[in-house]
Amino acid sequence: LLEYLRTDTRLADLDCKLSYTKEIPFYRSRVKLKKEIVTMGLSDLDPAQTGQYVQPRDWNALISDPAVTVIDTRNDYESSIGSFANAKPANTTSFREFPDYVNRHLNPRQHRKIAMFCTGGIRCEKSTAYLRQQGFDEVYQLQGGILKYLEKVPQSESLWQGECCVFDNRVSVDHALQKGSYEQCHACRRPISHADQDDPRYRPGICCPHCHAERDETDRTGFSERQKQIELAASRGEQHIGADAEYQGKLRKSLKLAAKNRQRQASRAGTK
Repeated sequence: LLEYLRTDTRLADLDCKLSYTKEIPFYRSRVKLKKEIVTMGLSDLDPAQTGQYVQPRDWNALISDPAVTVIDTRNDYESSIGSFANAKPANTTSFREFPDYVNRHLNPRQHRKIAMFCTGGIRCEKSTAYLRQQGFDEVYQLQGGILKYLEKVPQSESLWQGECCVFDNRVSVDHALQKGSYEQCHACRRPISHADQDDPRYRPGICCPHCHAERDETDRTGFSERQKQIELAASRGEQHIGADAEYQGKLRKSLKLAAKNRQRQASRAGTK
């Protein structure tokens, strides 16, 4: 696939980050057309005007400079399980909040040099462009993001601390890009540690210490029923989520058709 894509001159220098796992980390493959890959919600932002790219091998020297402000552009649940030494987390719950974070915490006259990073480098294409739009002149970004850094920089030389949150069933990866120690709360989708799972507020598939207070009984009832179905499927040796797409499509069509037939029969009975 990569060889085929690179035959297009526009994609000849396409960069790709590789890591390996023994299990399929995604339930299904879907292709969507979206206005923004990562949504900031600003229509006048030019992502071509990004910050200066910094190769992973040069990143340590940059962020070790006391004159550089290092910003973790990821959301709070991502930065909470791992980040670079001395990095300031944006502590956002959504990337839409990032402009507000910049307006409240960063000043072009005070923060002369800013280095930014994210998981794979995509978000920084926009975050650094936004800073430049706001008058920040010396803005840098980690090319390829954390994942490329972990791939290229030996752990003995690394300034990375903790694990890196990823958006598949591995939940997190360690410095060797192997599955990390975190699992996922299937209610709020946040990564949860072993300590979180030992917490009395943790109920598999229903809530965890991070979202326990956010859920009402309606939520818990729905999540509880879903968890029962997952456990039932597992007991039968079946896959509840991510089963064969063709089979699932046929199943949904048959269920919809059956529901329509019931409605028609009920309508006829009422007419009579």
